[in-house]
Amino acid sequence: MRTRLVLVHGSRVSGVQWAAHRHWLEPEFEVCTPDLPGHGSRAAEPFTMDSAAAAIAVDVDAAAPGQPVVLVGHSLGGFAAMEYAARHSHALTGLVTIGAATIPRGPGAAAYRLLGLATDRASRARVTRLNDALLSRMAPPEVFDPIHAEGYWFDGVRPSWAAVMAGGRPELLREVSCPVLVVRGQWDQLGLDGPRYAAAAPHGRLHTVRGASHLLPLTRPWQTSALIAAFAREVTAKSAIIG
Repeated sequence: MRTRLVLVHGSRVSGVQWAAHRHWLEPEFEVCTPDLPGHGSRAAEPFTMDSAAAAIAVDVDAAAPGQPVVLVGHSLGGFAAMEYAARHSHALTGLVTIGAATIPRGPGAAAYRLLGLATDRASRARVTRLNDALLSRMAPPEVFDPIHAEGYWFDGVRPSWAAVMAGGRPELLREVSCPVLVVRGQWDQLGLDGPRYAAAAPHGRLHTVRGASHLLPLTRPWQTSALIAAFAREVTAKSAIIG
């Protein structure tokens, strides 16, 4: 039975963020890429951590009996994945967070409040052009093209990051019983507290990707897919031995 990977996207994009990863991973794994509330097919749904965990639960709960499930989240999706895992870690074989390992307080929190405010006040067309200009230079076409074709989702920015700032803490991982891999780029502003997040999980560890930024899954998709695949194989094998 193939391991099910549930890949959760970051802010302003949707599950289409993982289109290239799905292509590479699907020969070996069963891949699901849910949209979070306020994004993609769930754009009309208000974002809360409760609604985000519920959206993730749809794909986790659809796994076949006994099928291993590894949950992966990037940025906003990483915090949402931790929220789900804190409530339902018994349903998971493993958890991977990418770029979701900072404690949102002080100047960092202020920066994200300003980001949300600026996104609300700026022309959506202008922000879209800026996003496209930056991402087209940083991401390979197989990642950028699907995101560009779908566009960006802005209405969920302020409520989603407000939810992260209210509850995004290493303590979320204290009761997560499955293995946890905390991934951050070397220059990832949302990975500064990676050691604290990894230490909070009973079976956690930290992996730092040298030279990488917060946008690791977008700028280095093949390397990210390889990390996810290696972890999924490892925890699935261990689970089979224990089981």
